[in-house]
Amino acid sequence: MFVAATSACFAHLPLDTALARLADLEYTCVEIMIHESEGHLKPSQVHADLEEAIRICRNTYRLTPIAYSVDLEAPEPLYYEQFASCCRLAKATKVVTITIRASELGTPFNAEIERLRKMTSIAMAEGVVLGLHTEVGRMTEDPATAMVLCDQVKGLCLTLDPSHYIYGPHHGANLEPLMKYTCHVRLRDTRKDKLQVRVGQGEVEYGKLFSLLEKYDYTRALCVDIRPMPDVDQNAELRKMRLLLESLV
Repeated sequence: MFVAATSACFAHLPLDTALARLADLEYTCVEIMIHESEGHLKPSQVHADLEEAIRICRNTYRLTPIAYSVDLEAPEPLYYEQFASCCRLAKATKVVTITIRASELGTPFNAEIERLRKMTSIAMAEGVVLGLHTEVGRMTEDPATAMVLCDQVKGLCLTLDPSHYIYGPHHGANLEPLMKYTCHVRLRDTRKDKLQVRVGQGEVEYGKLFSLLEKYDYTRALCVDIRPMPDVDQNAELRKMRLLLESLV
């Protein structure tokens, strides 16, 4: 396992500045957010000029891109065309993992299975592992549903975000059954009443989580995803989290 950070830790800054900040904080690996809204790159931008997107993602200030987070808003069939371009970007930049969001709660189950099968097929054709984000308000809010989705879609994995099983309605859920599906991990400190709190003020049991991941031979990123908070030193929070995780690896 190794420590990384998402570019969303400095979501308010341009990508090159965000990457430079992370490098200054001694992070060496990054997950870049490719979101149509509030992303450092947009899927539409990647699709319109793949070569330029590749150039941008290779110029990462001593940081190694280890994952992309892709959130699309285009209608079909452009939705899948943009996603395919993002997968080609991953292949060209030697990134193995792409994270996508599950559909919102209330989406018909069969429709979600069909969408995920199409996306997994596109990803696998480019040698990309697809991780479905575990997230409150989405179909992966319930860990049991998250596992069923992975069982129904061959090749689909999970981007495990344990904060959403502390803050969300499934507080206290047993995370061990999710471990065999996990291809990526995002971390911040969390309480039952707040998704993100300052490092050390939450309920995430990092040692226990690390032991579970190790038990299931997880060897990929522990990706810090701390968003800026009012009146809190973001650099200090990111430094504390990096040191905490490095002490466990």
